[in-house]
Order: sequence, then C-alpha cells, then structure tokens
Amino acid sequence: MTEPDPGDPVAVALELERLRGTLEAGFARVDGALALLVQRSDQTDRQLADHESRLDALERARWPVTSIAALTAVTGTALGLWQIAAR
Repeated sequence: MTEPDPGDPVAVALELERLRGTLEAGFARVDGALALLVQRSDQTDRQLADHESRLDALERARWPVTSIAALTAVTGTALGLWQIAAR
C-alpha cells in the first residue's frame, strides 16, 4: 500500500475516516471491558455484603468465652453448695 499524498484532500479524508473507524472500534472494546469490570465489581460488592451479614449473624448467635466461663463457675458453685447442703 502506498502512502497517501499529503496534498490530496480525498486521500486525507479517506485516511481520516479509516482512523476514525479504528478509534471507534478501540473505544467499543474499552467500553465493553469497562462494563464487564463494573459488573464484576457489583457482584463482588453483593457477595461482600452477603458475607458481612452472615458473619454478623454468626457473631450475634455465638456465646462469648467469658460468658461460658462465668456460667460454668456459677453452675459449679451452685452444685458444690447443693452437695454441702445435702449432707
């Protein structure tokens, strides 16, 4: 393919149109890639929100270790007093 003559307006117009088409195709690819990234980001945000809510539910449902230790101590003391009183 030969170089277009810089003085030929038709050749310049054709070259500009070809460049425009190339740019439009490139922008379309970039737009598609960005749309995919936004979709994946939205899915990740939804998964994180779901995991956060499930983790909060688990944390609310569990007994803290100190509460279990206190309950065990109170139960042991009550059983000990009951055994002493039963003698």
